[in-house]
Amino acid sequence: MRNLLRLVLIAAVTVCSSPSVLRAAPATAPERTAPQARSGEAGRRATLDDLFARLAAAKDEEEAKGVAQLIERRFQRSGSDTADLLMVRSAEALESKDAALAIELLDRVTQLKPDWAEAWARRASAFYLLDDPVDAMADLHKALEREPRLFGAWAALGQIAMANDDKRQALAAFRRALAIHPFLDVKRIVERLAPEIDGRDL
Repeated sequence: MRNLLRLVLIAAVTVCSSPSVLRAAPATAPERTAPQARSGEAGRRATLDDLFARLAAAKDEEEAKGVAQLIERRFQRSGSDTADLLMVRSAEALESKDAALAIELLDRVTQLKPDWAEAWARRASAFYLLDDPVDAMADLHKALEREPRLFGAWAALGQIAMANDDKRQALAAFRRALAIHPFLDVKRIVERLAPEIDGRDL
């Protein structure tokens, strides 16, 4: 059961974060200057706002999946070529089950880009691989402080709460995830937990 949960957590916070996706960013592009970075962040935020609106209004699972992938790909871009490269290497380390190396790399990423939510979410996966759910939860909360719409992080918090038999917190976290991504695959868990916790059907 714990191994299954570990896989679910990793999948929840690292969807579309494979090295091949991350390498899509130009590796030779120069670092942006501060005004360029601010302008780029404003455009990125507008795009994300539009995509999250589309995700909330998705008519079916297929449409939601496509929009979610676009959102997740945008979360992979830090605005720093160095941080992006370190994230690629951390993904490779996680794929090789070398969580200690992944954490070492991600420590550097979070120092370089402390506001990058995806870096904290990725480090949460590494901590969980090392059987450290406390630090995993701490990093998930840091990720959500920076990007409250990171639905995978909410789902991962729900999975950790379920592992700790805290069904009330799990239900709250899963509901937060579904409020952002209505076709996320935790819907069945919510339907099962809600009558028990709320005393009523959804």
